[in-house]
Amino acid sequence: MRKYPLLIIGGGLSGLAAGIRFARFGQKVLILEKHSKAGGLNSYYYRKGRLLETGLHAITNYASPEDKHAPLNRLLRQLKIPRRTVKLRQQKTSEILFPGRANLCFSNDFSMLQLQIAKRFPGSVKQFAQMLTEIDAYDAFAPRPKVSARTFVATFLQDRLLLEMIFCTLMFYGVSDKDDMDLSQFIILFRAIFQEGFFRPEGTIKDLLGLLLQQYKNFGGEIEFSSGVKEILTENNRISGIRTDAGEVISCDDLISTAGFPETKRLFSVPEAAAAFSELPEDKTSGRLSFLESIYLFNKSARNHLPEDRTIIFYNLSEKFSYRRPDDAVDLNSGVICFPDNFERNRQGDTIQMRVTHLANYEKWLHAYQDADTSRYPAMKTDWTERSRKVLGKIIGNCSENIVYEDSFTPVTIERFTSRTQGAVYGSSEKIKDGRTYFANLYIAGTDQGYLGIVGALLSGVTMVNQHIFNKM
Repeated sequence: MRKYPLLIIGGGLSGLAAGIRFARFGQKVLILEKHSKAGGLNSYYYRKGRLLETGLHAITNYASPEDKHAPLNRLLRQLKIPRRTVKLRQQKTSEILFPGRANLCFSNDFSMLQLQIAKRFPGSVKQFAQMLTEIDAYDAFAPRPKVSARTFVATFLQDRLLLEMIFCTLMFYGVSDKDDMDLSQFIILFRAIFQEGFFRPEGTIKDLLGLLLQQYKNFGGEIEFSSGVKEILTENNRISGIRTDAGEVISCDDLISTAGFPETKRLFSVPEAAAAFSELPEDKTSGRLSFLESIYLFNKSARNHLPEDRTIIFYNLSEKFSYRRPDDAVDLNSGVICFPDNFERNRQGDTIQMRVTHLANYEKWLHAYQDADTSRYPAMKTDWTERSRKVLGKIIGNCSENIVYEDSFTPVTIERFTSRTQGAVYGSSEKIKDGRTYFANLYIAGTDQGYLGIVGALLSGVTMVNQHIFNKM
């Protein structure tokens, strides 16, 4: 029987980061990834010879190389990746757009947003400054009871429109709660998106994953692809190891799961063990949020019509912004439009890419997918993609004739390829902030641990190793 000091379930960003952090000190570690390549929720695939990314729109928490205390640079030091080797492309300008009412532009220079608010919401300037003072002083990582972010923001911003515009941006970029979020989460996102800003590494997510995977292997870390975990084994109220889908038993001293909380819980076959693994309330699982994402590739002539200076557009068409599971299959009233090519000094290819994200209803898509009529699901995808394009035409203009390729994936797609319950990329609304579980040697990393975004996923893996694994050695 093989044995490792540390086993990691999942070869996504948090799993790779945890593995690198542990392996760099000469420790033996194995990552088990059920798919044929690394990445998890942030991976890629090929269609007609083109590489398409599944998760990466933009990365938050931009930091200049000189800012040694910035989260991004501290993270890279933990992974022993020289900052100079990671070439970053900052966003140009992003926009929060409520057509007919207001728009706000922002960049990695926070003063742009402040000036925009002063211009469009002059009566809220003092209130916004007061809120910033509170945000700057708040320790978002300190353990504390859940507090409504909306209640907090409403004590400062009396202008409802400004409040909704801020929430529209932050919620689409990492929130699993409907219409509200924990205050700590709000502050983490506010700092990451508005005060630090968006960027992309040079190249694609494949390049970033390749960098992390190579670093992991350089330190002696092992990874096995197409190797799913069938069961987590227990002995004397501790995790003793796992059983793979192939039937092999591998023992361990510690186990980190990046699969998500309910997904990890399902790996316990012994009822007593599963019951002991403190369960999330059922409604928190059933109410998870998921999305429809469409990817468009345009020919070069579309450059004359598409915005060249907008990196991401967060939009809302309804009277009141709503962030919750829609009654219909898709909510077209709000969404995110991302132009991955519109980053500073980005190399221009032979096509222009656009990605569009809308809230979606998992059950509607599941019923279509399971229908005896196998044509229903693809027809439903085509229908809603066409509806989305019509809405987009009102925002960025009609460029349908310039589309050379399009693809979309639904909550069912995400669930099939990542095993995320209901295709919820942001996981459960209840986070396990310290990563601890009922079992003293089992830890949760990734989305359900509570860190947000790509940088957050990497930090989660590193933090679990630093706080829990190394402390016992």
